[in-house]
Amino acid sequence: MAAISAAAPLVARDRDLYNRALLRGWLYVVVLVLFALVLVGGATRLTGAGLSITEWKPIHGVIPPLNDAEWQEEFQLYQQIPQYAELNKGMSIEAFKSIFWWEWVHRILARSVGLVFALPLLFFWATRRIERGLGPKLVGILLIGGLQGAIGWWMVASGLVDRVSVSQYRLATHLTLAALIFTATMVVARGLAPHSEPAADRSTQRLAGFIVLLALIQIYLGGLVAGLDAGLSYNTWPLMDGKIIPGDLLILEPAWRNFFESPKTVQFIHRLGAYTVFAVALWHMIATRRRLPGSTHARRATLLFLLVLVQASIGIGTLLMQVPLHMALTHQAFALIVLGFAAAHWRGTKGAYPLPTRPPMKRRYILFGLLAAAIVYIAIELPRYV
Repeated sequence: MAAISAAAPLVARDRDLYNRALLRGWLYVVVLVLFALVLVGGATRLTGAGLSITEWKPIHGVIPPLNDAEWQEEFQLYQQIPQYAELNKGMSIEAFKSIFWWEWVHRILARSVGLVFALPLLFFWATRRIERGLGPKLVGILLIGGLQGAIGWWMVASGLVDRVSVSQYRLATHLTLAALIFTATMVVARGLAPHSEPAADRSTQRLAGFIVLLALIQIYLGGLVAGLDAGLSYNTWPLMDGKIIPGDLLILEPAWRNFFESPKTVQFIHRLGAYTVFAVALWHMIATRRRLPGSTHARRATLLFLLVLVQASIGIGTLLMQVPLHMALTHQAFALIVLGFAAAHWRGTKGAYPLPTRPPMKRRYILFGLLAAAIVYIAIELPRYV
C-alpha cells in the first residue's frame, strides 16, 4: 500500500505532462493556421481583393458561387461599390473571379481557425484535460477570435460606400488583433512546454516582454502603411525624400492626423519603429549574454536578434523594390515569425506554467465561453433574416 501511495503522484505527474503535450500540439496547429490566415489576408489586401465579397454571411458564405448565374449575381453586387466604379470599371468576370477567390479563401480560413480551436477545446474539456488556471486563457482567446470576425466585417464595410479601399484605421486594428491572438496562442503553448533551465532574472524577462510589445506596435504601424499604400512612395534608404528626417511631416491639421493619415509620416514612423526594435533586440542579446552566458535564454536572445536583422533586411528590400507582392508577403510572414519567436522567448524566460495542484478547470467556464461565442455568432448572422 505504501508503494502504491508513493507512486500515485508520479502517475498523476505523467498524466499531466501527457495532457500538456496534447494541448501544446493542438495550439501549435492553431498557430500554423493563424499564420496562413494572416498571410492570405495580406495577399487579399495587396491584390485589392478585400472588397470583392460585399456581404457578410458568416455561415452561408462558406459556399462560393456554383454556376454562371450565381457568379453574375456576385459580380453585380461588386459593381455597385465605389472600388469598381472608380478603379475597376470594365473589369471582366474572369478578372473578378481572380480577386473573389483571394477574399473567399481568407474568409474560409477565418472560419476554419474557429473550428480548429473550438472543437478540440470541447474535446479536452469533456475529457477533463484542461487545468483550472489554463481555462480562462483558452476561453479568452476563443472570445477574442469571435470578436475578430466582427471586426473583419467592420473593416470591409468601411470600403463599400464612400471609399475605394478599406479604412487604414480599421485595417491596422484588424491586423493587430490577429497578431494579438497569434501571440496569446504562442505564449500559452510555450508555457505548457517543459523548460530545461530555471527562469531568467526579472530584468531579462521585462526586456524580452518589451520586445514583444514593440513587435506588436510595429505590426500596427505596418497595417497603417499598407492601408495608405505608403510603401509605394519614398522608395530609398537610409534617406527618405533625400533626408534623414524628411520635411512636411506635420502638414495635416490637427497634427495627430499625420501619424495615421499622412503616407510620408506613417512610413517615417514605421522606419523609426524598425530601428527601435533592432536596437532593443541588440541590447537584449548583449545584456542576456552577459548575465546568463551559455544559457538557453542567451542563445534564444541571439537568435531573436538575428531574426530581427533578417526582417529589417527584407523590409529594406521590399521598400527599394517598390513593394512587389512576393516581397511584401515575405516581409509580413517574417514579421509573424519574429513576433512568434519573441513571444515564445519571453514565456521561456519566465519558465513553464506550474503543474496543477488542483482539480481540472470547472466545466462552467468552458460552457460560458462557448455560449458567449455562439451568441456573438448568432447576433452577427441574425440580421440577414430580420
